[in-house]
Amino acid sequence: MHQNLEVKPEDYYTLSRPEMMKYIPKESKVILEVGCGQGNFAYALKQQRQESEVWGIELAEDEAAEAAQKLDKVLSGSVESQIPKLPDNHFEVVIFNDVLEHLLDPYSVLQQLKSKLKPGGIVVSSIPNIRYFRNLFDFVWRKNWDYTDNGIMDKTHFRFFTVKSIRKMYEGQGYNVLQHEGINATKSIKPLLFNILFLGRFSDIKYLQFATVAQFAE
Repeated sequence: MHQNLEVKPEDYYTLSRPEMMKYIPKESKVILEVGCGQGNFAYALKQQRQESEVWGIELAEDEAAEAAQKLDKVLSGSVESQIPKLPDNHFEVVIFNDVLEHLLDPYSVLQQLKSKLKPGGIVVSSIPNIRYFRNLFDFVWRKNWDYTDNGIMDKTHFRFFTVKSIRKMYEGQGYNVLQHEGINATKSIKPLLFNILFLGRFSDIKYLQFATVAQFAE
């Protein structure tokens, strides 16, 4: 399933996502980034590792061509169509930086990728949190569910996730979740006040995304 990605912020394909670097093991040298944009994040990983092999998959043709100048190999097209072209038992890390929510069936994609991972290989993802406090307040108190050109309510998102549903997605496809934590926390005091009122039951609402590291349980 293809989406209209033409109306996007200027930096949509160039974000380097430095907050996700710490989830990629330093010893990993055979890496695939799905939805690599212009390849900046994957290229930064490549620069950190000597004798590495870094691949990318990118739906947008122009961005894929740009990434191909930086990475070892870039496949252009949807991840669903490109997975069969990947070598089996090859990658130590597969990365999805805010990509899985754009897929019609991220569950089957995670299932199919297992054969492409080396033993002990991991999947690393950043996924937007639908319970982020601004969104939560908007649809609970204001009764709004309005799509936007980018962000959590991006009109090209097919799936919406919470901290619990992300874990369930991975575990349901046979992965062990090694790390699972909120990233890009808001500086607003509103979630703190809300949690004081409700005894900490809404601790997840301060995070814009959740970062997950999952390993295929053979």
